[in-house]
Amino acid sequence: MKPSLSYDPGFGVVELHEQEFVQIRDLLYRITGISMSSAKKPLVTSRLGKRLRHYGLGSYREYFQMITASDGKAELQMALDLLTTNETRFFREPKHFDFLRQQLLRSRIPGKTLRIWSAACSSGEEPYSIAMLLDEVLASAPWEIVASDLSTQVLEKARSGLYSMERMQEIPSHYLSNYCLKGTGTQEGFLLIERKLRERVQFMQHNLIEAPPKLGQFDIIFLRNVMIYFDQETKRGVVARLLSLLRPGGHFIVGHSETLNGISDALQTVQPAVYQKI
Repeated sequence: MKPSLSYDPGFGVVELHEQEFVQIRDLLYRITGISMSSAKKPLVTSRLGKRLRHYGLGSYREYFQMITASDGKAELQMALDLLTTNETRFFREPKHFDFLRQQLLRSRIPGKTLRIWSAACSSGEEPYSIAMLLDEVLASAPWEIVASDLSTQVLEKARSGLYSMERMQEIPSHYLSNYCLKGTGTQEGFLLIERKLRERVQFMQHNLIEAPPKLGQFDIIFLRNVMIYFDQETKRGVVARLLSLLRPGGHFIVGHSETLNGISDALQTVQPAVYQKI
């Protein structure tokens, strides 16, 4: 197999050799549980090659030594941010939001705080979409959203609540007028999520393969379009850890391209990609 190439003006072509790729792949798996095939070598080259150029390094071996050194934690986090996929959209997979509105919100217990965890929130579009719906439907009734992700870069963007105007087409018009501000001056071309919603979403860093923090029990957990990156053993561990924070009867929602069949006997199917804790 030919090595992937990254061009460095100072050193010429930097090859990503198979042994170097395996080291990076195995490190990513140990830390995040994400399985990466050899087909991802060009992705590793393109995303980490810029860090080699930044530091003037002549090999991926040197970069690996840097991020695994005792003083390399900050650069290791940078590498993880670059290698993890963070594709998301507002109101992605609309049927989940229809289910949330039509089923879960109607059956909630009056006076009880509805708690939702967006467990792989990326840059915040998912939890803000949920927040818009909850604010509209529940009005003054109590609710909370916790949103977490491994990447510090996307969490920083999520907390800001600032998005390109190109994303506005994904947001229903009445939500745009009620919950979004159009940027002017230096923020022209951007939209900002209203402060009242930003303050209702608690963002935090969390690695799904680690024990979850003590957050209390949730009524609904969203973990969409993440399981596809895990092997079967990792999926079982991730789901078991999250289920420990889901109340009996609570709902667990994954992406429409994912299934939890054979992953946990503590869940029953409600509809495609929606499960209920037994």
